[in-house]
Amino acid sequence: MKRVYVPTQSGSDWQRLLAKPQLHWKRGKSAMTTAASWEDAQNSLPPEITALLNSSRDENLVDLKLLLAIPEWEVALEGGDTTSHTDVLAIARNSKGLCIVAVEAKVDESFGPLLGEKRAAATSGQSTRIEFLHSLLGVSHFEDSIRYQLLHRTASVLLTAREFHSHTAVMLVQAFGSKAEQRIDFDRFCTSLGAIQVAPGLSAVGAQTNPRLFLGWCSGASRFLSVDLPSVA
Repeated sequence: MKRVYVPTQSGSDWQRLLAKPQLHWKRGKSAMTTAASWEDAQNSLPPEITALLNSSRDENLVDLKLLLAIPEWEVALEGGDTTSHTDVLAIARNSKGLCIVAVEAKVDESFGPLLGEKRAAATSGQSTRIEFLHSLLGVSHFEDSIRYQLLHRTASVLLTAREFHSHTAVMLVQAFGSKAEQRIDFDRFCTSLGAIQVAPGLSAVGAQTNPRLFLGWCSGASRFLSVDLPSVA
């Protein structure tokens, strides 16, 4: 992935960054809905994300100013050639310094395969990656019932925060009318990391200090589900 970026002119510019631009660019689905939400927020974090982070009253999370938002941020992970794609990477700051926020947007999509399913069919490279994720996240053994996507998205924000020398990282789900089982999967993942709630929908992972790691869940504005952005890809 090139590390050269250009500003968007509209939400439609997000489409070409998708792995499957024609398949994934549909009204009411996460890609288009997320683009509509973030473009509407213009030069700020979407208000529900700001509200969630402010509710923590943590000096590293309150009053964040958005510096840059990058759709489909890619992070290389050990074990194989595939990268982890974060829906939106937000680089923000306040008086205490930088905060890296990795947003995983969901409508009706699941968090993908269970870790147990990945283990059962793993190649040698995939096994190496699973071991790497355990090491990076500081957990000796994740149960098979954990969703694999949550592991590598969280790993991605940790690695990115270290690249930017940020003391704070947030892996956050921006949920637009998501199903109840998705929240159950997210809460199970938080428990597996020993995360402690600091505000409704926001938890801190005490074992992670470089950078400090938070896990968040907030509800995106449902009005963006009906936005139909033109296809340009």
